[in-house]
Amino acid sequence: LVEGTASLAGMARLAQSFWPRMYAGLARVEPAIERVWRRAGFGNVVRVIVPGRRTGKPRPVFLGILRAGSGVYLGHPDVPCSWTRNLEAAGGGEIEYPSGRRRRFTATRLAPGPERDAAIGAAFRQHPFPGSLIYRLFGKHVREFGLFYRLEPARD
Repeated sequence: LVEGTASLAGMARLAQSFWPRMYAGLARVEPAIERVWRRAGFGNVVRVIVPGRRTGKPRPVFLGILRAGSGVYLGHPDVPCSWTRNLEAAGGGEIEYPSGRRRRFTATRLAPGPERDAAIGAAFRQHPFPGSLIYRLFGKHVREFGLFYRLEPARD
């Protein structure tokens, strides 16, 4: 029990230093990602546009949209970050598809339970490589700290 706890704490420290670095690296190559995404799509990747919680300016981020049962979800594998804080402050945003089509949505953070477990399982299976592999490697951390949101169409 003590070894497992120490191991989980060590993995949490590793994950909490890994995720910000990985996302910073992705931000640097985002223009290249966007060109590929616009031409051919990229797995389950969409652009999520959420107003900034302080400025109200649109804040786009590429994320993988997840499907589990009849639900549609977004997830983040770690503790709150800019896009999750913005999403929670706004209560929703827009999804943009490679075609340019946009859909407004509302978002509800999932509490621990079967629906969140299903969304996490979808993240392990549905993200394009290497995302699915990375999620699996940090599976315990994702289950412990990850933030997942149910999306529903916004009423206009």
